[in-house]
Amino acid sequence: MEHSGKIKKDAMILCDHVSKSFVNGNETAEVLKDITLSVEENEFVVILGPGQCGKTTLVNILAGLERASGGEVTVNGKKVTDPEPERGVVYQKTALFPWLTVEGNVGFGPKMAGVPKKERKERTKHYIELVGLSGFEKSYPIKLSGGMRQRVGIARAYCNNPSVLLMDEPFGHLDAQTRYLMQEEVERIWSQDKRTVIFVTNNIEEAVYLADRIVLLSNCPTTVRNEFKIDLQRPRDNMSSEFLRLREEIGRHVEMTR
Repeated sequence: MEHSGKIKKDAMILCDHVSKSFVNGNETAEVLKDITLSVEENEFVVILGPGQCGKTTLVNILAGLERASGGEVTVNGKKVTDPEPERGVVYQKTALFPWLTVEGNVGFGPKMAGVPKKERKERTKHYIELVGLSGFEKSYPIKLSGGMRQRVGIARAYCNNPSVLLMDEPFGHLDAQTRYLMQEEVERIWSQDKRTVIFVTNNIEEAVYLADRIVLLSNCPTTVRNEFKIDLQRPRDNMSSEFLRLREEIGRHVEMTR
């Protein structure tokens, strides 16, 4: 179905006619063009689009790390201008502190925010357990697999107690088997501790497995081409006839954006 361009003004996240251009010498490259979308509280929205189409730029604008050239983003009714703890970010590269243990990495944000030690310890323990890393609290990142490091990144983001979680192709560097496992883990974690999630990927099957709704982007200059509501029971069976039908249908629309 075609994207209507309509947004819900009371939604948790609003992107209202967001555009972004980069100037390099005498040339201007338009990356995002009139992006309009809304995300409801506790909704899991997947942004699906081809490589190099500006997905990371959109995430950085949502995170407050970059400014839009036009339009605006609001979260919980407040205009996004700078990074804030209420918006947690998980990138493809977790950028864990190598000199800190799992416990130290997960609890770093609350420590910097001045959360009392007892509360910080309890919160850190809870999210390490939630991502399935109990027993690895004293381990350093160099001793962890890629999937385990991503779990630490997710726990670290959750530990700051954000209302919004932005995930930018977090499994892009993982092997296929670990990627499937992490998809299951993210779905389980989100089901147990709901947050408003924007998850970016270029993998159709991953999008159908995780999303309440898929927002399909075009090539640069990037616009919203289509939206798909995914009404499949969780946890999802990626071999069911309805899953395969949706994957095929969305795949046809992806081909049309190229």
